[in-house]
Amino acid sequence: MSKKTEVKTPSHSGRTTTTTTTTEKHTETNGHSTAIDSKDMLTHKKRGDKFLRDDEREELMMAPRGGKDDGSESDSTSTTLFGSEQESGSASLSGKDTWNFALLVVLYLLQGVPVGLTFGSIPFLLKAKMSYSQIGIFSLAHYPYSMKFLWSPIVDAVYNKDMGRRKSWIVPIQLMTGLMFLWLGMNIEDWMAQDQIAVGTLTVVFFILIFFCATQDIAVDGWALTLLSKENLSFASTAQTIGLNTGYFLSFTVFLAFNSAEFSNKYFRTTPLDHGLVPLGGYLKFWAMMYLAITLWLVFMKKEDKELEEEDIGIKSVYKIILRIIRLPHMKSFMLVLLTAKIGFIANDAVTALKLLEKGFSKEDLALAVLIDFPFQIIFGYYAVRWSSGPRPLKPWLWAFFAHLACCVVAMLLVYGFPEDGVVTTSYFYMVLITTVTTSFTSTVAFVSMGAFMTVIADPVIGGTYMTLLNTLSNFGGTWPRLFVLEAVDYFTVSSCSVLDTKGESFSCAAEPGKTLCEDLRGECVLQQDGYYFVSSICVLVGGLLLVFYIAPTIRYLESLSPKKWKLEQK
Repeated sequence: MSKKTEVKTPSHSGRTTTTTTTTEKHTETNGHSTAIDSKDMLTHKKRGDKFLRDDEREELMMAPRGGKDDGSESDSTSTTLFGSEQESGSASLSGKDTWNFALLVVLYLLQGVPVGLTFGSIPFLLKAKMSYSQIGIFSLAHYPYSMKFLWSPIVDAVYNKDMGRRKSWIVPIQLMTGLMFLWLGMNIEDWMAQDQIAVGTLTVVFFILIFFCATQDIAVDGWALTLLSKENLSFASTAQTIGLNTGYFLSFTVFLAFNSAEFSNKYFRTTPLDHGLVPLGGYLKFWAMMYLAITLWLVFMKKEDKELEEEDIGIKSVYKIILRIIRLPHMKSFMLVLLTAKIGFIANDAVTALKLLEKGFSKEDLALAVLIDFPFQIIFGYYAVRWSSGPRPLKPWLWAFFAHLACCVVAMLLVYGFPEDGVVTTSYFYMVLITTVTTSFTSTVAFVSMGAFMTVIADPVIGGTYMTLLNTLSNFGGTWPRLFVLEAVDYFTVSSCSVLDTKGESFSCAAEPGKTLCEDLRGECVLQQDGYYFVSSICVLVGGLLLVFYIAPTIRYLESLSPKKWKLEQK
């Protein structure tokens, strides 16, 4: 779900290009990596017939990317984010499949709830009391979604036969998530009310939650391929898209609105109050009950079809194949592209929205812009597939790269031009909305185009493992710079209070606690240098130089290679 949505937008995800944060979210064959020894590859080749998106923000406009069962290269780019056009147009759900489809939607929705909180709402709520550096530390909680291929073979191979391959993981993971939500709901209000937020504790707690979500995602994606009949497998990605995005937007857009005192007073109250209709603790407790209730239903009411269970596969073979893929002659250059391509955008993705909030843009308006942007991501994804289905699938990716850099510059200018009186006019809101939608367009085109290329080069015999590795590298390319960028914004910001503190010393106003103290002392924060503009400019400059002198030439060269160059030799 870049945002994406991906979320896997596509982080967003993106998406889960996810779609995304902006999240962007790729998942892999059966929702996780699968591999087998070379002598058994052809026997198990049918396992690699579907790719799903993993992601962050952006992570979360999720949609499938599948290959043909026969692994033919010529047809690999014809499969769209919504399943093949032929499948989506002719398939219909039977009675049993309808109920299983509904179950998949619910399971994906449960996954989207903590993702929306971690990638969206919590950073917005914390901005009032935390510096950019502290928010950067909290962003470490995103990492499990970008690294889940490290344990996906274990999820595939270790299970209780009586319970079933997928329920062996889904049931305990959801129980632990529900209990953790319940505990968090009873404590988080006190944590958030403190003057000094325990950022380390929050990061660890939400890191564990996202680890649980990533593990559940592996199991649910795998179960989807046996829950639905073969002719209706294309609906698995539809369930993923509906469920993940619904959960994400419930926890981001909808929750932020109903958590806002201003929104609640304006639309639902006759007597204004200083708090919203839905407190964070109450929201977490509600979903804790939902997690526990749905999990108990799974335990007692839903049986996993044993006759459809897949053959056991070796864990070691997966990691051996990953090493072989990394050692391919051209893979190192491609890996470097994936790990550096998002440097130019990371300041915009990580800081711009928070900077708008800091200047006075309301959380509700920002959430509304994200909500309006969501259907555009779906539309853009459909057309981006067509643009990426030719002999040069990465040509749209390069054009989108240039356009995305331009959007970053426009967004920086929008922040700079924020109304001095703090009043957001209708015209200014529309400019923010247009910039958001345009940026989403470039992210979606880039995600789809890169996905098309990955589908072409991935060895169909080991497609799951191959796509897992490539998607992980792509997602991690948008994750690892985030902490450093947020730290740099604080480091290069110079701001001091016009009055001295109680000890007679000057102090910085760069972070929110310093601003609050300055206001309490009836002083005024004097900003000498805003690190956001410096860091954002550096990111765009570095991204532009990388694009012109390394990424574009490398991409054109890699694109010109025969798909056979990317295949593993049979041993």
